[in-house]
Amino acid sequence: MVVLRGRCAAQRPMAIILLVDDDPLQASWMMSLLEKQFGDVRRAADAAEALCLIEQPEFAERLGLVISGHQATGIGGPAFVAELRARVPEVPVLVLGSPDEARADYTEAQIAFLPRPGVGKEMLAVARRMLEQRRNAAA
Repeated sequence: MVVLRGRCAAQRPMAIILLVDDDPLQASWMMSLLEKQFGDVRRAADAAEALCLIEQPEFAERLGLVISGHQATGIGGPAFVAELRARVPEVPVLVLGSPDEARADYTEAQIAFLPRPGVGKEMLAVARRMLEQRRNAAA
């Protein structure tokens, strides 16, 4: 069996994590953290770009987790998460909440909420748990 960048050739390709964040500096920092732990991380600068990506079947098939960060334009918050859940209900969503959001805005299963700031290690731990739960549910 051949090992290729964190996976065996006989296994499915590594799941994609989609980071939705319009702050380039914040997104770059989070992508660096996530790529070290999980490998394949893609960024969408806003909700519209993220929704376009998940409409691509080959992308959606490999999508393992969506992390929704700061979005100043377009739909965001609970409306964006609701739209994601309507399109890919099996994909978990981790919301990195802004000061005007509350955990109570995200009560549906497979949605986790972490208030900002201070999302580094905790974000990685929650992302790992959510990806493992998704893998176990798909097995």
